[in-house]
Amino acid sequence: MGASSKPGANSVCASPIIKRYLPIVLLCTLVYVVAKDWIGSWPRNPVFIPRIPSVSDQNHTPVDSSSKLDSEVEYDFPPFVRLYKSGRVERLIGTIVVPSSAIPIPGVVSKDVIINEKTGLAVRLYMPDFTNGTSSEEKLPILIYIHGGAFVIESAFSPVYHKYLKTVALKGNILIVSVDYRLAPEHPLPIAYDDSFEAVKWVVANAKSGPEKYLSEHGDLSRIFLAGDSAGGNIAHNTVMQAGKEGLEDGVRIKGLILMNPYFWGKEPAGKENTDARLRWRMESTWGFVCAGKYEIDHPYVNPLSLQQEWRKLGCDRVLMTVSELDLFRERGVAYVDTLKKSGWAGTVEMYETMGEDHVYYLSKPDSDKSSKEMEHVISFINRP
Repeated sequence: MGASSKPGANSVCASPIIKRYLPIVLLCTLVYVVAKDWIGSWPRNPVFIPRIPSVSDQNHTPVDSSSKLDSEVEYDFPPFVRLYKSGRVERLIGTIVVPSSAIPIPGVVSKDVIINEKTGLAVRLYMPDFTNGTSSEEKLPILIYIHGGAFVIESAFSPVYHKYLKTVALKGNILIVSVDYRLAPEHPLPIAYDDSFEAVKWVVANAKSGPEKYLSEHGDLSRIFLAGDSAGGNIAHNTVMQAGKEGLEDGVRIKGLILMNPYFWGKEPAGKENTDARLRWRMESTWGFVCAGKYEIDHPYVNPLSLQQEWRKLGCDRVLMTVSELDLFRERGVAYVDTLKKSGWAGTVEMYETMGEDHVYYLSKPDSDKSSKEMEHVISFINRP
């Protein structure tokens, strides 16, 4: 039996079919062994929908910090925020705040105002100092500023925005209202859009008749501008779109929109945008995180290029887009400008580009020559007749 088995085995191995396909089978097996862990790590669903704590959870179900769920990560959004299965949110950066009196700059005063006690929506105001006995009969342009931070970090009270906006107010002789909108994931989009539009309506009402004296005595209703960087640029765009569709009190119209390295994205690359599949999945996943899976990656909130016919309703007269050469979002900014020009919208749009710099570089390098030049251009855009 032992001797007769050998010829049988040799005859199988000697089969022309086996000889032809055995190397291919072995190669496929090797590829699978090497790649199975990598392939297995791919997500089955590109849009992650986390369990966001409800208002009821937050008010009546305290997180048990000793529980296992409080140490297990539900979603990690580095380097910004981490959501645990217990519902606890851990912000890794962008949590430092300073009082309105911090970083004193002679000639500029600031104060904080809560405009909605129920939601906690607040603003920080900046304006040239008229408290020293001097007065100004001239009305000042009003800049409503919306901070960035990937929709999940930073605030109107962070030191980086506090210093930046104080400088803009002083150099431009501008009254600034910085909006402290509620953050995701506790407050997923569209809450930030709603908060920002509420702040715009508050500014209009107070510039018209008070009671906020900064606005009623010195704010020019005919020169209201919205600006925002990164995620704040996204919010500013969507807020101005809402103003165009719904209108503002007594027919007030926003004069201009300033989009500074704004956060826009889409399923398909725009222009020469990065095509790396892993990066694009990550962008889609984090968008799903900040809106709790409510909007797809081509929704007009994040990809205004997807609904270009709506752009005629953009509720302002002129737009300034600033982009940075090395910024991941540069191509979207360029496409935004080109598309807006062709949309039939009645206003004017321009683009300012900074070479050799990355995303919102002017916040990390506020004293650089390039940052100063960009700030001068923004101020010029606001003060232009």
